[in-house]
Amino acid sequence: MDASYAPPARGNTLSRNKTLSRPERYQAATPLLTGKKERKPLDPWVIFSRIVTFWAPNVILSKCGFRDKQSQQAWREKVTLCFLAFLMGCLVVFLTVGLRPLLCPDSAQTSKLYLNYGESAGYLGILGWQFDVTNTNNTALRSLAEKQNGQDITYLFKRNNSDISGCTDSSIQNFAAVTLALCNNSTANSTCPLDYLNVNDIKTINTIQNDYNITNSTKQVGYDWVELWNLTNYLVFDGVVLNFDPYIAAYPNKLENDTVDSIIRDVLSTDHPEGGKDATRLFFGQDDTKQAVLKCLTQKYYAGHIGKQTIGCFTSDLFNIIMLVTILSIIMVRFFMACIFDWFISHRLARKPKKSKKNVVSPQVIAGGLSRHQAAPWAHQSESGSAIKTVSLDEVGNDLFTVLLVTCYSEGESGLRMTCESMAATDYPDDRKLLFLICDGNITGSGNDLSTPDIAISLLELDKNFPDPQPQSYIAVAAGSKRHNMAKVYCGHFPYQERRVPTILVSKCGTPEEQKKPKAGNRGKRDSQLILMNFFKSVTYNDRMTALDYDLFKKVTHLMNYTPDYFEIVLMVDADTKVYPDSLRLLINCMCNDQLIMGLCGETKIANKRDSWVTGIQVFEYYISHHLGKGFESVFGGVTCLPGCFCMYRLKARKGDDDWVPIITKPEIVDEYSQNDVVTLHQKNLLLLGEDRFLTTLMLRNFPRRKMTFCPRAVCKTVVPDEFNVLLSQRRRWINSTIHNLMELVLVRNLCGTFCFSMQFVIFMELCGTIVLPVAILLTFWLIISSIMNPPTSFSEATPLMMLAAVLGLPAILILITTRKLIYIAWMLIYLLALPVWNFVLPTYAYWHFDDFSWGETRKVEGEGKGDDHGKKEGEFDASKVPCKRWEDWERHRIRKNKRQERKNQPTSYPTHQTTFDDDEKAGLLPSSYEDRASISSDVGHEEFYDYNAPSGTTTAYPPQQYDQYQPVTIEARDIGDDDERNNDRQEE
Repeated sequence: MDASYAPPARGNTLSRNKTLSRPERYQAATPLLTGKKERKPLDPWVIFSRIVTFWAPNVILSKCGFRDKQSQQAWREKVTLCFLAFLMGCLVVFLTVGLRPLLCPDSAQTSKLYLNYGESAGYLGILGWQFDVTNTNNTALRSLAEKQNGQDITYLFKRNNSDISGCTDSSIQNFAAVTLALCNNSTANSTCPLDYLNVNDIKTINTIQNDYNITNSTKQVGYDWVELWNLTNYLVFDGVVLNFDPYIAAYPNKLENDTVDSIIRDVLSTDHPEGGKDATRLFFGQDDTKQAVLKCLTQKYYAGHIGKQTIGCFTSDLFNIIMLVTILSIIMVRFFMACIFDWFISHRLARKPKKSKKNVVSPQVIAGGLSRHQAAPWAHQSESGSAIKTVSLDEVGNDLFTVLLVTCYSEGESGLRMTCESMAATDYPDDRKLLFLICDGNITGSGNDLSTPDIAISLLELDKNFPDPQPQSYIAVAAGSKRHNMAKVYCGHFPYQERRVPTILVSKCGTPEEQKKPKAGNRGKRDSQLILMNFFKSVTYNDRMTALDYDLFKKVTHLMNYTPDYFEIVLMVDADTKVYPDSLRLLINCMCNDQLIMGLCGETKIANKRDSWVTGIQVFEYYISHHLGKGFESVFGGVTCLPGCFCMYRLKARKGDDDWVPIITKPEIVDEYSQNDVVTLHQKNLLLLGEDRFLTTLMLRNFPRRKMTFCPRAVCKTVVPDEFNVLLSQRRRWINSTIHNLMELVLVRNLCGTFCFSMQFVIFMELCGTIVLPVAILLTFWLIISSIMNPPTSFSEATPLMMLAAVLGLPAILILITTRKLIYIAWMLIYLLALPVWNFVLPTYAYWHFDDFSWGETRKVEGEGKGDDHGKKEGEFDASKVPCKRWEDWERHRIRKNKRQERKNQPTSYPTHQTTFDDDEKAGLLPSSYEDRASISSDVGHEEFYDYNAPSGTTTAYPPQQYDQYQPVTIEARDIGDDDERNNDRQEE
């Protein structure tokens, strides 16, 4: 295999060899969303939801405001999910509170019932009860206790057979063990030195206690099997210990025709140290012996009980131990892995990359080294004398071309300016970064005088070559007629101090039909991200472009003097985020140090932490979610959520020196992320509320061997909700999207590890923990109160307290280890005081609003109605309104239009500037006779690419794009995947 195709060495996380990731069980990622417009009527989930909500017919739901079938089904699914969450909560309550009383009631708990034989000094056994004789006035009793603690002395008391009611039954009088009078002068046991004792007369027991000054411990004598083996004349019947010392003393020899005597002597002669003196089966073998032992012997010779745990108690304790070990293991592993990441990995991850020792690049990417049919059509512009530059991989170095994507909605001027200034102030060359603003509709934020697009335009120095951009059509992420949207592309620079950062502003203005609506052009944050993703996918694959894509291509090329295919990285931030000056450089360093990193995020801190109690309770939550949660996941390269307010992705990854692997521009990711037919409640929670987490899930599913990581040295600050109703709306979206994304991520089998030692198991535990949060906090308070009132007396009772201490205590230790800032201890205490809000109020509210897909109180805009969301379907989509052409077709159309207008002496809609051509050959276009379906040959084979925007059932192949010098070459189908197992992620025509 060519060395240039060798996979890059793994960076600063745990390596994934076959002990963690098993190629033999690899399965191709199946789409999370099927895109079906209608579900089958016999869908099991639909049937189950209807069964759960049978009490709410559609007629009642329609009168309650749920008039269409989708909203009715969404409500049914919401109730069903809440029902399942309730069942899981009940299960947790049962396992925590109800399992032990069921399996091990108080009557079966040895620690509460028994005081083990010989365990404590100063005790003697009487009638099976342990009596404290330390203060006795009888020296004989004291000496007996000193000789053997806990020994049975019942036979030393005077007792009458008539006092034992069970021994008077005439049917068992033929057994000597029944008729023996313990203090009869005619037997060998002629005297009983202690006073009269009647088990049925409490007065005699009280008299003995008073006479001898002894105290009943209220606990029975407990024996174990080894102790019984050392006691000569003791045996067990059904857990009851019987002392036959007086019987053997009275009848030292075997009696004839006495079945009970035979059983006693057979069992006592057994030489087995563990369980050999159990006579239960022998006594139950015959009816007369059974009656004898049940009625008489268990009262007459009773000395105590076997002190071993019952099966139920053992099962309960075993379950508690397993749960303790499992939960504590996860907690401790997360804690130590987070510490390891902070101590050893994070600093090396963002260190300054070493410069490449190579001074040349592969001959395949040297200018002029490719035939025209093998190059991207715009690659020949540099050969035509234009100002467009080319640069080699070595010249690019560590200053990768980066897009700084800022998604805007209803922010004010101060917030938007702060974000743009922080991006402009980053320690990164201005000619290698492109500020890319996208305004999501003609929105006027609450309290703003100008709309968000107007505010953004006022911040820029617009390029004079493009004074008044025209709206351009594109296919939006929406349903029905909303799929057709239009946007204006403004081109200019953002001035900051002495710097001028190239800037593209995309203002989604909507179609003419929706101009009178309050949120014209609004399609959501996901649509804004997909404008960029679709654009770079079209550039990467030389795919068909919409008018908006082509407009972006021309203006990006004009601004940067480089074609867009030079860009490798995209940094995504929200419009209210302030990025630290060194953050961009640190994130780029991570990307350069490890080519397997496909996405990463920095730490998000709170800018308004002291504004109100609402902001104060969020400080520690933000900190611990990054340094504990993402720190642990980063060790394995599997961060499950890159926050959209501050994250970075690869557009494409280098594969050797002359090839590329599309990452976030991979068609499978773009197509699934741009799903339009969002029908089910599950799909809407994934795509309408949790687009950031869903994008992370898609990346992990499609590239299980690449890494998503966390760079704690890269920091940004953001403004968090300072009012409780806004926090409630925000966390409703976050919690619901988290649950639905974890439901998908837990099914990904390609994550590292096996069974309980896998990221899949950790994700499953996180999913369960999120669902039962309300029950967990109630149990926590119950546990604390019950422990104060009744302190635990055994390990099993202390197990929940140990888990609680670990959960609450380890984060404090992590703070001291990582930041060494004691102020965070204070923030942690504030967070703990707000636990009822975090673990009960917010989750409960979120669960009951599973069918609410709006942004609620978050980022309110003027004219917005309650429950408005961009996922509603209106009308039908007309695809003919959005033309899609290849780049060379758009160029030919522009050139021909220019020629016609020149003949008419009219100005063109595109002003002539340094990157505009008036001839096909000068533009580097392929001849019009060139056949798009021609196969491409190279030294690594050939593969035809398919047009992913083509109508269903068609396959439009075209040559892979290649570039001069730095520009990528021959992106083949086998290169789209992450490793050799993904060679077939495209089909051949």
